[in-house]
Amino acid sequence: MKNNETENQYLLLFRDDGWYTHLSVEELQAVVGKFRTWFESLSAKGIVRGGQALGREGSVIAGKGRRSVNDGPFAEAKEAIGGYLLLTADSLEEATAIAKGMPGLDYGTWVEVRPIATECPLTAHLQTLASELLAT
Repeated sequence: MKNNETENQYLLLFRDDGWYTHLSVEELQAVVGKFRTWFESLSAKGIVRGGQALGREGSVIAGKGRRSVNDGPFAEAKEAIGGYLLLTADSLEEATAIAKGMPGLDYGTWVEVRPIATECPLTAHLQTLASELLAT
């Protein structure tokens, strides 16, 4: 099933290692100001759809065979996702250019840019298989 409401939407995932814990109060205030300016400029353009910081605690559920639940998301890892921003852009290249303006990059934050799928890959695969079966 396709979802046209998700066309041209991208998720920016912010990964960090707690870099901000080593900054002075003055440095933190400057960084927060840069973040606010960046976010407000995106909001003013009407491309922000949502976003939120994520807590450091959580769990990871693994499948296949049995369901196991582990503490996660392993905040001590450099790859810990600290938050996300959902936005509208005309292309992956445009969303990537927007992400390049994220002030945390100057401090070691990583930003992963992912398009929101207009169709579930599992559903699309099943439809392909069904079409192939009908064709035989």
